[in-house]
Amino acid sequence: MTNDSAKNAHSDIVFIDDDNRYMFDVHTKVRFINAGEYGITTAEMFFGFICGTLSQNFDVGLVFIDAFKKLIKSDLWETQWFFDRIMEISRVYHVEFILSVSEDPDDLPDFMKAFLI
Repeated sequence: MTNDSAKNAHSDIVFIDDDNRYMFDVHTKVRFINAGEYGITTAEMFFGFICGTLSQNFDVGLVFIDAFKKLIKSDLWETQWFFDRIMEISRVYHVEFILSVSEDPDDLPDFMKAFLI
């Protein structure tokens, strides 16, 4: 999905992961970030990390986040504030977010089910 997006992208793409396992799989047009190297220990810190990433490049139009549960280190049921803020950033700055969440769709909080693809 990431590499397909890079082929036709009219804006910059960022891929955030918790380690380097996909570093060589992601197209070179995509900015790969190993967020695991930055000592993120809370969902609040991860949200700040995302804001910092976007503030450094106003041309970002798409952000892929892999290993979301590992990066936020929080219970998914306690992350509605995170999704509310991501939606606001998306609306204001015209950035699309695609998150990979390893969880049974039936076990997701209702506020997350609207984001399933």
